[in-house]
Amino acid sequence: MAVIAPLLALVYAAPGLWRWVSQPYYLLSALLSASFLLIRKVPPVCTALPTQREDGNPCDFDWREVEILMFLSAIVMMKNRRSITIEQHIGNIFMFSKVANTILFFRLDIRMGLLYVTLCLVFLMTCKPPLYLGPEHIKYFSDKTIEEEMQADRRVTWIVECFANWSSECQSFAPIYAELSLKYNCAGLKFGKVDIGRYPDVSTRYNVSPSPLSKQLPTLILFQGGKEVMRRPQIDKKGRAVSWSFTQENVIREFNLNELYQKAKKIYKNQDEAEAEENPPIESKKDQ
Repeated sequence: MAVIAPLLALVYAAPGLWRWVSQPYYLLSALLSASFLLIRKVPPVCTALPTQREDGNPCDFDWREVEILMFLSAIVMMKNRRSITIEQHIGNIFMFSKVANTILFFRLDIRMGLLYVTLCLVFLMTCKPPLYLGPEHIKYFSDKTIEEEMQADRRVTWIVECFANWSSECQSFAPIYAELSLKYNCAGLKFGKVDIGRYPDVSTRYNVSPSPLSKQLPTLILFQGGKEVMRRPQIDKKGRAVSWSFTQENVIREFNLNELYQKAKKIYKNQDEAEAEENPPIESKKDQ
């Protein structure tokens, strides 16, 4: 199943996959991930490489390289068991391929290892993964507007995502959150986002750590009556995030979105009917 699941996800996402792989981030990342394979297998580059094979063939993997690559495959399959989107599957492959390449290059020659690490660092600092640009019904807050919006109409239930653009988990969750906003947004139930990497005051106010080690990104917070009711992931007594999978099904179930949506529509429907009774339309003379 660990192998079949990524393949099924790839087939399902194939129609929209080209939009992602055509981005420089994915092209360069794929090149870095496959760099050792290319150098080891493509002549005449491979002919100048050292080898520990008994037949002395420098253009084929030796037993230690095969061992490292097999271990990489096992790690990727285990990590992909918890992946939700195709971006997460691809991201795991890229990340662990680069780790394996680093080990393999240092094993060949320390100079090649240092060059590869330098290239990876330059890539990390200069090339960012593409942001989600699809349809959504989400309001983006600043450090000043979020509190104002929460207090503007206390009848409105808000679901707010605390995110950071550098977080791969936030980027993977973006299309899921956008789809939920399109499905459940109404006058009484709204969706918002705030970039705590850009507005650190918000992270302090709502106790969401932007540190990669905290694993609190993304964080979804449910506000009712202007006050926080629940959040995911939860934080334990030691201040660490409790592991939680950000699937669409989990968000719908944990936040009771179907019930919240029906209640929100009912509240505003009853209010509109009450206002209509209190202020009946004035008939014109022509109608009389």
